[in-house]
Amino acid sequence: MICLMEFKEQYEKAKKHLLADELICKANRDLLKEFFVFEEWKLKRQNGLATLDNSCYKTLSGYVYKLKKVNDWFKNKPWKDLTKEDIQKVYDDLEDGIIKNQRGQKYGDTAGYYSKIFRGKPFKLAGKSEIAENVLEYHTSMSNKEVRFVTEEEFRKLVSVVSNPAHLALLWLQWDIGENINTLLALTKNNIIKQKNPHTNENEYIVNLPKAKIKRSRITRSEPTLYPETVRYLDMVLNGLKDNDKIFTFEHRQALKVIQNACRKSGAKCMPIGDAIRWKDLRSGMACHLLKSGWTRDEVNARLGHTPSSKSLNAYINYLAIDRHAPKKRLLTSNLQEVQNELEEARRREKLQAERIERQQEELRALQMKVDEVLRLKGIA
Repeated sequence: MICLMEFKEQYEKAKKHLLADELICKANRDLLKEFFVFEEWKLKRQNGLATLDNSCYKTLSGYVYKLKKVNDWFKNKPWKDLTKEDIQKVYDDLEDGIIKNQRGQKYGDTAGYYSKIFRGKPFKLAGKSEIAENVLEYHTSMSNKEVRFVTEEEFRKLVSVVSNPAHLALLWLQWDIGENINTLLALTKNNIIKQKNPHTNENEYIVNLPKAKIKRSRITRSEPTLYPETVRYLDMVLNGLKDNDKIFTFEHRQALKVIQNACRKSGAKCMPIGDAIRWKDLRSGMACHLLKSGWTRDEVNARLGHTPSSKSLNAYINYLAIDRHAPKKRLLTSNLQEVQNELEEARRREKLQAERIERQQEELRALQMKVDEVLRLKGIA
């Protein structure tokens, strides 16, 4: 995992470059400087910290990138001079796909820009948050949620070209547990406990995800592994490690190369439009696979570290038509029950008919016996 110093240096370097960029007008650079002073203070107070930690520096680094983008969208116009028409145009261009991302596509997730900048402190400092709020009146955070995930078939294709046990262990752990890649890279041997599954008696690992190593928005939890491949490769990697040793000796940059090389060699693609697979796509892929396998929304949310009320799965459930299958199943069940009822009724009628024929045959046999008896008596007479 990228260490705290690297996150801090990454942020400080990016912030320094942004605030010294003379292509950005001085009014906006001054505003951004004021914002970073405020945001650093807010993150410390908000999280009860004396000094900024890993998660804080990651959040701040994300702001640097977003603020530079927003400045470009407004063509470096001082934000204090922005009009409703300026903000409306950028908003409409984003929603209509006129402003494109680095891949030349419509921005898949603009919610972060709207909530953190347009409706957030940067535009408040510029005195434009009220105007932005009016422009964004009809925007909802889930309106353009991007759906990206990996199917089990594509995942198995991906891992088929990987030979390094540590790389395989990380890939399977990401697919199996579904936690953030930086969290998995930070795990030590004592975070993982091997045991026998009480129901199947097969080997499994319990992966403990402590608060210090997960995102603040995630819930501290322990999850059992689901796949024998995860157990097999963890056995290889954990062998010989001490309790406090990190499971993976490489960091985030190397992990990126691992998945990029595997994608290139295997040709595995991300659903639904065939994008290159990212680490986070394995997390969403795991969630989709479990949903299709019959897990409930709450069960998948719990495994992902979300609260039961989280709406993060809504877009995937809609895309996969998970909830749509229940009414169809009820209809099929109803139709099947109707057919079964008709079949049972036909069987009852058939049984009654057979019983009636049997009674008639018995009556005929009895009548024949009487006739035979009469004829016998007449013959004697």
